[in-house]
Amino acid sequence: MDQGLRFSDPARYARTLRRAHELVISGVPRPEIPTSLVDSWHRSMALGISPDQHSPRHLHEPSEVLELRRDHRLQQVMPALHDLLADDSRSGRHLLVLTDSSGEILWRVGSPAVLRRADQLEFLEGADWSEAGIGTNAISEALVTGGPVQLFSAEHLVRTHHEWACTAAPITDPATGRVLGVLDVSGPLDTLSADTLRMVRCAVRVAEALLGTSDAGTSLGAPASRGASRRPEHAVAGQGVAGQAAAVESLELLGDKPAAVFADGVRSPLTLRRAEILALLDSRSQGWSAEELAYELHGDAGTPQAIRTEMFRVRSMLAGAVESNPYRLAAGLAGASDSGRVLRLLREGLVADALETYRAPLLSRSGALAVQLLRDQLDLAVGSAVRASGEAGLLVRWLSTDMGAFDSRAVEALGRLVGRTDPRYLAFRASSGA
Repeated sequence: MDQGLRFSDPARYARTLRRAHELVISGVPRPEIPTSLVDSWHRSMALGISPDQHSPRHLHEPSEVLELRRDHRLQQVMPALHDLLADDSRSGRHLLVLTDSSGEILWRVGSPAVLRRADQLEFLEGADWSEAGIGTNAISEALVTGGPVQLFSAEHLVRTHHEWACTAAPITDPATGRVLGVLDVSGPLDTLSADTLRMVRCAVRVAEALLGTSDAGTSLGAPASRGASRRPEHAVAGQGVAGQAAAVESLELLGDKPAAVFADGVRSPLTLRRAEILALLDSRSQGWSAEELAYELHGDAGTPQAIRTEMFRVRSMLAGAVESNPYRLAAGLAGASDSGRVLRLLREGLVADALETYRAPLLSRSGALAVQLLRDQLDLAVGSAVRASGEAGLLVRWLSTDMGAFDSRAVEALGRLVGRTDPRYLAFRASSGA
């Protein structure tokens, strides 16, 4: 059967799997169910798990799980995994789960609606999600195979799980190779995408890299301490940072070489994608969800998982500068970009200073529609203020920039001020095509 139907027509694919599930349970082999899964089903049923079973085995009460978390090594990487994959916003549709090495759930993060759905399956802290605890599922298969696993609908043994798609992978100790636990992302069938497995594998690699650092990555994403020094351009996700991180003082978003400027004077270049994200964060004080950023930057092809991965890298690089849920610039950095300063100077009536600061277009290499709109809005704001100033000198300076070169209304305003025969007016009129 075409595996692509998982993503293009999940309902149809699930119906086929459910029919195959019933046949295999009754003893009729079906190619839709891989032999490895059928073997797992048989092992689970030999352990006393029924396809009609609803409740998993419970090993600890939720209150006891809090104690288990404190002493578990994965406690140190849970914040990073949360940043990468979790979505506990009101509209979130998938569940992030982290188990110990036996398959007992220690953490789960999701929206209230998804948590309620999980509660109905007793997919909660302290539950045993191994084969012996609840039968074949992505977590149990990750433990059995030692690799990433994706189970869809009736590939699960228990029928009440047939409305779920689950992707899981083990996290191992980089020093010993011992399995520490399993990372799982689960949700309704239509939440599964072609990127889900890749994102889970990427998150596992990040977690294992953090576990391999001297501080298990606890310094990444921590609030910055002003006045301390480091070289942020060398601080990337998955690498430890010696000492405290210097605070981000400003963002340079104008022109074609975006960068973050730190309190210790270091200027750290930004990739275009990260600069685009920061420009959007800078434009809206109430913040953005991962879904909104994905759509603004990638359209219908965007995925929240890809944004969360990029945001994890941004937050690791710019320690303390970006907050989450929703994503937004920290209070001290809001409006501290060069483009933000232009707008602030305009609001204060300092048009000449704003024009002096506005040295280049906003992220001139960006083709993202959302950034283009911000760029146009900035052009419009500066151009309107300059035209309203009634100062010929400011109009000449504006028309001499790349941003104002084709502002025909500024050319006409200059003509009214200096006369239609003035060489300055005639030169700008010719070059602007007015």
